[in-house]
Amino acid sequence: MSLKPAFHLFIIAAVLANPALAATCSELGRLQFETVTISTVEAKTASSLEQRRGSSLSLPAHCRIAAVLSPSDDSHIEMELWMPDDWNGKFLAVGNGGWAGSISFSAMALGLQSGYAVASNDTGHIGGSAAFAVGHPEKVVDFAWRAMHEMAMHSKTLIQRFYERPPQLSYYQGCSTGGRQGMMSAQRFPEDFDAIIAGAPVYNQLALNAVQFHNMKNLIENRPLALSPEKVQLLHEALMANCEANDGVADGFLNDPLSCTFEPESLRCADSQSNACLTDDELSAVDAVFGGAYDSNGVLLYPGHAKGFELGWRIPQANAVPSALQTEATQYVAYEDPNWDWREFELERDLALVRNKAGFIEALDTDLSAFKSRGGKILFYHGWNDPGPSPINTINYYNQVLATADGDNDDWMRLFMMPGMGHCRGGIGPDQADFLGALDAWAEDDIAPQSITAARIREGRVDMTRPLCPYPQVAEWDGQGNPDDAASFSCQ
Repeated sequence: MSLKPAFHLFIIAAVLANPALAATCSELGRLQFETVTISTVEAKTASSLEQRRGSSLSLPAHCRIAAVLSPSDDSHIEMELWMPDDWNGKFLAVGNGGWAGSISFSAMALGLQSGYAVASNDTGHIGGSAAFAVGHPEKVVDFAWRAMHEMAMHSKTLIQRFYERPPQLSYYQGCSTGGRQGMMSAQRFPEDFDAIIAGAPVYNQLALNAVQFHNMKNLIENRPLALSPEKVQLLHEALMANCEANDGVADGFLNDPLSCTFEPESLRCADSQSNACLTDDELSAVDAVFGGAYDSNGVLLYPGHAKGFELGWRIPQANAVPSALQTEATQYVAYEDPNWDWREFELERDLALVRNKAGFIEALDTDLSAFKSRGGKILFYHGWNDPGPSPINTINYYNQVLATADGDNDDWMRLFMMPGMGHCRGGIGPDQADFLGALDAWAEDDIAPQSITAARIREGRVDMTRPLCPYPQVAEWDGQGNPDDAASFSCQ
């Protein structure tokens, strides 16, 4: 890995003459960094950020900085830092999704509204494809971990120069790829952030992509395995009829999928096939989607989904092709061949190849002792109905950290499972929760979250709230109150 010289900051003569003097927004544009090019500096008045579908987010007055980070000869990491006039004294970095390739402006806007100096980056390439990896190993490193670390380091320097003081606390928030980025920070750079929110983390991204690829290819090439929409509905209704009673509330989703003991075998066709039963082939596909994928030695490659997710099961149509998100790690990172034929994919061989070339993309280290010892806090969350990264996968990592760590761990790491929620957001259950507020109270006031209220919004109004409980606790209904009101539940 070819790196440029270590970070060094040269400041214009007028500022050097009085280091205690804060730089104005415009003066920040004249700062010179060894590996940073500041491209835009603007003192922004209150305005709005236009989003998709015609919505907008309000932006308070702030100093906007756009910069390019070049920690290696082949790095080109675009980032933005927004520093509000009315600052709460803290720094917030926000993550990305998929293969990234863009700055997370909407997440930045939400952080800015709450008074944070907030930053985001594109991880070193433009566009949400892994095609950037071909012939550019340093850019793969930037995507994997370096971009977020460099951004955090340089953002803190700029914040200190602008406000005449460093951030009181530094936070990170992200989901999916963003969840992996947060975990990577805790593992590799425990000093970067004081507290981290890691939602639905794809921390073993290469394994997830390979197993999803394998499953899709298998269903495309072996059509008897592919359940029809009617069969999926049959499976879901039978499972819910068997297990939803455990919740005590009929709300259309499972509060505790791990307590569901429904056996799909009960739906096996007897003599004739119909939409009211499952064939042997279909049952084998169901077993695989719940049971996970294993290698030829019986080692788990990636766990299956939680029961209750069935309506989100991504079953391809005949003659379909696997999605780019599933294939590109193999195509562009492993083989570095835009013309590679996805039909040649072999799970164990190609997962081993991509991990050999770029295993550093995955945030697998379960020893978070350095992060813990400096007082770091980490809050995980995951939707039980996630059809992408399995919630079981996040539970597995959480349990592995507990097995690795010494002493009491409830005061620095907690996991919140979200019933009925899909991937990061959406689904039939409540999917809106103030994780950042909970993290802030935990990090600043040492108030560990005993529960976090989640809300479901339909047609512009909240129609359901539920408490999210620290795993392995589960929210239990009191049997009398309104089942759509969080006050009727307690964590048990």
